[in-house]
Amino acid sequence: MKKLIPYFLAFVVLAGGYGYYEWNRPHQDLATAKEDVSIGANALLTAFESDENAANQLYLDKVIKVNGVIKSVEKSESGEITVILATDNDMSSVICNLNPDDTHPPNMKAGQNVSLKGLCSGYLMDVVLERCALAQK
Repeated sequence: MKKLIPYFLAFVVLAGGYGYYEWNRPHQDLATAKEDVSIGANALLTAFESDENAANQLYLDKVIKVNGVIKSVEKSESGEITVILATDNDMSSVICNLNPDDTHPPNMKAGQNVSLKGLCSGYLMDVVLERCALAQK
């Protein structure tokens, strides 16, 4: 039994080290990441409005490159920037929350045509993309 104690301790140390590494691993840089899907803002919203379950299968937790016209750009008190892309539906849009770690957020204005990449987090009257970055051509 005493022969197993060093192996057990080594396992605990290795598992703890791996857990610490995973906990502190940086997020994927979405600006340079290959997108899983490239789609227009209107088509993305329409997919969720017509069949949310099927759209979740296609887009949820995937890197989405969305193209559209900026409806508005909002900055919160904490400095987080949200870009809202216009769609044909006046009540719903595609909301792109820019990456809060980005030290130099892009200068964007309403009416500008943009391509943004982000992780799709779902649909709540609007399609929401998180950790967005300006898509590199």
